[in-house]
Amino acid sequence: MRTEPWDPLVRADAFPCEERQAVYRAIETRRDVRDQFLPDPLPDDLVRRLLQAAHNAPSVGFMQPWNFLLVRNLPTRQAVHAAFLKANAEAEAMFSGERQARYRALKLEGILKAPLSICVTCDPTRAGSVVLGRTHNPRMDVYSTVCAVQNLWLAARAEGVGVGWVSIFHDSDIRAILGIPDHIEIVAWLCVGFVDQLYGEPELAVKGWRQRLPLEELVFEERWPDVS
Repeated sequence: MRTEPWDPLVRADAFPCEERQAVYRAIETRRDVRDQFLPDPLPDDLVRRLLQAAHNAPSVGFMQPWNFLLVRNLPTRQAVHAAFLKANAEAEAMFSGERQARYRALKLEGILKAPLSICVTCDPTRAGSVVLGRTHNPRMDVYSTVCAVQNLWLAARAEGVGVGWVSIFHDSDIRAILGIPDHIEIVAWLCVGFVDQLYGEPELAVKGWRQRLPLEELVFEERWPDVS
């Protein structure tokens, strides 16, 4: 029988230097992979580790609103790819001139090239209608699900696995292909597979689409600056 009060807290020391560097390396070298996937299937135990990393993400009210729908079947991925092509043609038409040419030159073949796709969803009903921390911001469940995506992405980088986030599709098309209920929100379609090469910098920066903003321009002190 326990004779002393149970203390659920544990020490929170800083990681040793090498482990800290590994965390920052994963963050700094993570890339959105569009075309560099190898065809080799991912072992089940590796997929499980990635999903466990995602499931360890923080969530408001500890509601854990995510689900992970694993898609390996080629005909299903071909149907999703067709939905992507339709939306991608619409997206291309939104640009003009040189910008449109650069958009057209981007290779966006992950859906078919990666051996695994993961559709990450959010269930806003999982913890009931009133959720601790979501009382005044109803989007906190989706923000929590995005944290799970980032966890998976960083774990994948550490494992030598590439991840590409596809967002160019009509929600209704993916919902119909996968049979996703109306109340479930689709957050991310992730293409996942081994890679042996990654861009040293973000691909869109390398290809001149957009450059990383200086951090100094994005940090304010105490209150929003007066720009008048």
